[in-house]
Amino acid sequence: MKNSILLIFLIVLVSSCAKDSDLTTDQANFTRIYDNNKFDASNYPIDIKQTSDGGFLILGGRRLTDSNFSGAYLMKVDQLGMFVSELEVPSDKVTPIGPLLVVNDKYYFFTMTAIGLKTELHEVNADAAITKTIPVVGDGGGGYPAAAYNDNGRFLLLRYDNVRKETVVDVVNTAGVTSSFIGFSVGRSDAVEAPIIEHFLRTGKQFPFQVGKTSSGNYFFNGFYNYTFSLVFTDLVSDQPGVVQGQQDDGGFSYLMPISGNSFAAARFNFGDNYLLPLVTLNPSDISSSVDLGGNNLPELANNAPVRIISATVNGKDLSLYGSNTRSKQISLYGYEKTTGKFLGSRYLGFSNPYEITAMTATKDGGLAVCGTTYVAGRFPRICLFKISREELAKSFK
Repeated sequence: MKNSILLIFLIVLVSSCAKDSDLTTDQANFTRIYDNNKFDASNYPIDIKQTSDGGFLILGGRRLTDSNFSGAYLMKVDQLGMFVSELEVPSDKVTPIGPLLVVNDKYYFFTMTAIGLKTELHEVNADAAITKTIPVVGDGGGGYPAAAYNDNGRFLLLRYDNVRKETVVDVVNTAGVTSSFIGFSVGRSDAVEAPIIEHFLRTGKQFPFQVGKTSSGNYFFNGFYNYTFSLVFTDLVSDQPGVVQGQQDDGGFSYLMPISGNSFAAARFNFGDNYLLPLVTLNPSDISSSVDLGGNNLPELANNAPVRIISATVNGKDLSLYGSNTRSKQISLYGYEKTTGKFLGSRYLGFSNPYEITAMTATKDGGLAVCGTTYVAGRFPRICLFKISREELAKSFK
């Protein structure tokens, strides 16, 4: 990978709003850092999707001066990663969540209103412009959106209902109408709710909330249930779920990618340690503990490192491709054969400055785009983008 990094301190001095550090003109391989002329600005990425023109749409959050919550931010870059446009969503829309949900070439994401804590769905075009804001109705109450999933054109929304003290899964269509919802008690204790609220205020640990569906039709969410951060399987009807329990808020799953049936590529954390499980079988109707699952412990990963997993095809092989953060402040990629869990190689992104992963996506040219955060002068958070070609991936994951 061609990876020529400019001096970050010079970038700070000469940048203007959302300018790019033009590190290479190679479309297949490049690194970009998107700086900002607002000295105290703080933007962070949430998700990235490639658009039909070959460019990328990035959903992010931003620090607000008039709210304890984070605001929403959208940015469009072209196929070379060069800045095209940005949108600072008005500050009455807060706590944006990912991923970007794609239906019929339209992009969607959820926020909540700063006043009233009501959920809203935003429709976005490929140029990072909001074309429609849709109130979510019939959801049984307000609360904090935590994660979402595209279930064949309808959305699963995971949220925390701070009135009922429940983790709730809603089924929402693109018109914002909720067809069903089910809630699960987190337990009525200030000790349980405190870390949840700190997550949404971004003043405490950032939990890997997730919601999804397996190939066999089981729904699941990664969130708080019965006083513990757990993986919960549900049919969206019964209040007797299958559960893989964590360790209160100190352990649980970091990420889960369904493979087939009850097989998953997953990662878990436990009191700071990280474990990768490239092929694990989970029983959706059982009660078990994540501690018993073992996994590959990687001491090079940062404590409670975030993990992302996507499917990718490299060298004709179907991979479970992991992304995470190392103690040396790099982004690490690990490839495993999807059907066997066999380790195929690793790759590291970034040097000179701290880098942290947020999202990654397979690109139309067979490569990979990795979006994350870097820190200008070691302390100013900025969005960064790595593009890796098909050829470079083939060298890393054999």
